Amino acid sequence: MRRREFVGLVSSAVVWPLAARGQPSDRVRRIGVLVGLAENDPEMKRRLAGLREGLEKLGWSEGRNVRIDYRFAPSGSQVQVLARELVALEPDVILAQSTPATTALKRETSTIPIVFASVADPIGSGFVTSLSRPGGNLTGLLQYEEGITGKWLALLKEIAPNITRAALLANPKTAAFDYFLRSANNPAIDLSIEVVPTEPNGGLILPPDTTTVAHRDLITALAARHGLPAVYALRVFVAAGGLMFYGTDFAELSRQGASYVDHILRGAKTADLPVQLPTKFETVLNLKTAKALGLTVPQLASSRR
Repeated sequence: MRRREFVGLVSSAVVWPLAARGQPSDRVRRIGVLVGLAENDPEMKRRLAGLREGLEKLGWSEGRNVRIDYRFAPSGSQVQVLARELVALEPDVILAQSTPATTALKRETSTIPIVFASVADPIGSGFVTSLSRPGGNLTGLLQYEEGITGKWLALLKEIAPNITRAALLANPKTAAFDYFLRSANNPAIDLSIEVVPTEPNGGLILPPDTTTVAHRDLITALAARHGLPAVYALRVFVAAGGLMFYGTDFAELSRQGASYVDHILRGAKTADLPVQLPTKFETVLNLKTAKALGLTVPQLASSRR
């Protein structure tokens, strides 16, 4: 794998429909936020800080011209009840972070605009009819395209060349499990890796999933105990002792989600706002964990954490 493939920018332009810009109106607008992690989770705080920062830059200040109602559904807990609560408040727009949150909100309303910021398969999940023309009351940011699974497998093979099996670990109830499993087949064959949905004699791939994020300390500890190299879709796993992360910054996704909220509050129609593809990817390698696993770090990754 070439160095430029480890950390790269993928250009993706979004042409926004014309909408009145100007200053936000003096009327206090209402935003609902439904997320899939606990309120006190450091990663959740980071994402919400990104959202508020993005709104501030666009002229929306909490407590001045916008009110934000938050609901937290860690690992999908009580998500339908919380979605119903938010819809009953009749907000101007709702931001959803996670597939279960978006699914629950879609069941509750077909009129209130919904912006998703952490969804992997919006078409397969039935949220939009197409990425360019969503067609309903939902739009937002695509978390990962299908091909990302091939990148995770290639990174795993790069850091641990002897691996022949890799488990895809996620909760099908809180992650787009089939989406990532399906996309793993061809690259796995090319890399001589058997992908299995159970614990392997090899390595682990963890796609984005609110359940695994909530239990990241346990997962990284067990991976270390059993000597399993793992590639994670979220950076927080590396901070918890995981081996390697390749993917997008979820706090940045929240900041970008603020731009969708802004356009909707200024009069844009959700159906006309295209789903945005991920544009920035980064790789982070935990050198301490790599050493503990007895892995030789490739020169192209040696500059990473």
